[in-house]
Amino acid sequence: MSDLYSTMDNPRLEFAMEVRLKFPTVQMIANTPNGGNRSAVYVNEGSFEGPRLKGKAVPGSGGDYAYFRPDDVAVFDARYMLEEDDGTLILINNKGFLWGRHPDTMTRLRDWAFNDGPAVPHEDYYLRCTPTFETPIGKHDWLTKHVFIGIGERKPDGNLVRYYALV
Repeated sequence: MSDLYSTMDNPRLEFAMEVRLKFPTVQMIANTPNGGNRSAVYVNEGSFEGPRLKGKAVPGSGGDYAYFRPDDVAVFDARYMLEEDDGTLILINNKGFLWGRHPDTMTRLRDWAFNDGPAVPHEDYYLRCTPTFETPIGKHDWLTKHVFIGIGERKPDGNLVRYYALV
């Protein structure tokens, strides 16, 4: 039984799904009173798939309103809808961080994303998140009953995130 579920000394993660999002449009509020910048990226298209669900991101249903702190750490605040192939709508609310493991990483990531610069290796940055989900009671409400973590990879036009449930 201890192999199936997390214990106090042995947390166990189970793959839930992979989400690929494209958000080509970016808006920025520079130099906010708190320091840093606020960006907005809007979900244009995307897909998700895991052992128990599969579907697409609902275009125009939301996006990420990341705050770029003065220390060049991006603090995610994303909210958008997923639609399972069976028609079920799933709201994801995602919070997390993106920061560079080297002093120039965030500059290189911006160059990659906005100026067609060279790709930045995944090991050069930290992109992690903690989503919560809202679904109707039924087949997919297991999403509302677990703690999840996400490990992400930046793409030139969006993100790829793999989500794991703490079981």
